[in-house]
Amino acid sequence: MPVDQWDPGQYNRFADERERPFWDLAGLLEPVPSPALVDLGCGDGRLTAALHQQVGAARTIGIDSSRAMIDAAGSFTSPGVGFELGDIGAWAPSQQAWDIVFSNAAMHWLPDHWAVLGRWLGALRPGGQLAVEVPANADHPAHRLAAELAGELLPDPPPDPVALNVLAPEAYAARLDELGYADQLVRLQVYVHHLGSTREVVEWLKGSTLTRFKEPLGPERWEAFIDAYEERLLKELGDQAPYAYTFKRILIWGRRRPRRPRPGE
Repeated sequence: MPVDQWDPGQYNRFADERERPFWDLAGLLEPVPSPALVDLGCGDGRLTAALHQQVGAARTIGIDSSRAMIDAAGSFTSPGVGFELGDIGAWAPSQQAWDIVFSNAAMHWLPDHWAVLGRWLGALRPGGQLAVEVPANADHPAHRLAAELAGELLPDPPPDPVALNVLAPEAYAARLDELGYADQLVRLQVYVHHLGSTREVVEWLKGSTLTRFKEPLGPERWEAFIDAYEERLLKELGDQAPYAYTFKRILIWGRRRPRRPRPGE
């Protein structure tokens, strides 16, 4: 079994900035009474519990593949809110049991988004809503330099999941239309995160995309990798303080077509 490289504390060093796309995505949801909500890739559960309250959910389940994140989420369990360890890529309930399928900053780790969106549609009740956000920042120098350096140190470095898996915004719109969503909204949004310095970009990515290099490098080479990466990043971007970190994300919302009344209903 792969080693769990996720660190809730490192990930939440920039909690305020990471929350902005989450709440923008939540803002796309249409109000429904007492929905059943599932949060796929729930992380440490803090925002899942807050979303449960905001939408007035009757029940909420958060699912994540990281044991460290699910352990942290335990402190946010409450009546109506629970968390499970699981693979969101394979998640495909046998029944249409959910009013909202929500996933923020998680689907980019999964291959074949075309198929994933089809499976997640199958979990929605007629009229149910899908809300998904994925980063689209693979062309940022911070991502490019990390991939280049890893390629020099590893014979087969793990690829950038954003570059590998994330589709163009128009491809998501086409897929939602093909799946029969009655309404949809897909938008590309650029966030500007004001960090204390360029060096903080390294700390940001240590909590997300750089985690894929931790296990293949091992502890000693990991530390050397981080030092070399910071040096290259400062050389290309400059040692700025503060630093405006631009971050592209795709926000996706769709509402499944309501069930047509049967004759006589």
